[in-house]
Amino acid sequence: MNQIKCPKCGEVFQIDESAYMAIVNQIRDKEFNKRILEKEEQYKVDKENALKTTKLEIEKNYEKELSSKDIEIQQLKSQIATNKTEMELAVNKAVLDKDKEIADKAQEIISLKGQLKNDEKDYQLREKNIKENYEGQLKLKDEQIAQYKDFKARQSVKLLGETLEQHCEVEFNKLRALGFQNAYFEKDNDIHTGSKGDYIFREFDDDKSEIISIMFEMKNEADTTATKKKNEDFLKELDKDRREKNCEYAVLVSMLETDNDYYNSGIVDVSYKYPKMYVIRPQFFIPLITLLKNAATKSLDYKKALIIERSQNIDITNFERDMNDFKDKFSRNYRLASEKFFTAIEEIDKTIAHLQKTKEALLGSENNLRLANDKAEALSIKKLTKNNPTMLAKFNELNNN
Repeated sequence: MNQIKCPKCGEVFQIDESAYMAIVNQIRDKEFNKRILEKEEQYKVDKENALKTTKLEIEKNYEKELSSKDIEIQQLKSQIATNKTEMELAVNKAVLDKDKEIADKAQEIISLKGQLKNDEKDYQLREKNIKENYEGQLKLKDEQIAQYKDFKARQSVKLLGETLEQHCEVEFNKLRALGFQNAYFEKDNDIHTGSKGDYIFREFDDDKSEIISIMFEMKNEADTTATKKKNEDFLKELDKDRREKNCEYAVLVSMLETDNDYYNSGIVDVSYKYPKMYVIRPQFFIPLITLLKNAATKSLDYKKALIIERSQNIDITNFERDMNDFKDKFSRNYRLASEKFFTAIEEIDKTIAHLQKTKEALLGSENNLRLANDKAEALSIKKLTKNNPTMLAKFNELNNN
């Protein structure tokens, strides 16, 4: 049993264990609840204090952070303003550069148009001169062809041969007094060897020394001749006549094979078959004599020098070889020069064709310049920045701002 004293009256009474425990629990629960209430009140106070402290700290940090953000915002605004200015300057510079480039291109186009116009005038003038020169040469050539065709058409076979000889004789006599005072050009009437050529040409110097000698054969036939002869048919006999009549050169003046370009190209050297032999058309009769005479005159100087050297017992073997080499090379060079003469005429034809192509190219260039001018006039900032992402972004950013 347990004793309990009443705090008010002081009476002591006995209670059993279960009642005692109930009273103890009652007292303890009351005390516990009281403490809980106190703890709750203290918790509320601590919570409010903590909230106030946290709020103050948060407000303080927020103010600090807000102040930092304001500074950063001001810096960003300043940076944006700077970037905007730089972008505007860059855009203005790009526009100015493009405007200058466009102006330069336009000026270049104007200059090119002027140059093209001047070049076209020069081309037209050159074309006109070349065309007139070519037409003149072509006309002269056609007149010569027509003359020889008419010459052939009006003669019989026999008369053609005789007239060709007369033609050469007349042409020679025209110049005899001027350049052939000491020359002999007559028919070959000596038949003691069994054959003869048509004409023999011999030239002498003032000391009566022979400078040059040429055996000539003249051949022609009408277009209606049944059997056509070729130049090669007469070369062997001509070479035989040259050697028998002791002539240095042999020349066939021929109007045979009129359509053969080989013989129409000028003086034809056939010395690869027969020594010192040429085949020519009548118009080269005088030029060939003059050429061979000039070469022989120089050769005669060598011959005289050779005689002097021999009289002095000097070995002139190399000298003679050089002299003969000079004569052979001279003949060859003349043949090449003659071929180049007709090649030059062909080149004139090619030049005219080339100039025509140049004209077409210039006209095509003018069309390209016109297209370039149209593109320059249609040029805009939008087109300039079409393939430039950086400049396009700056323009878009500028427009957005």
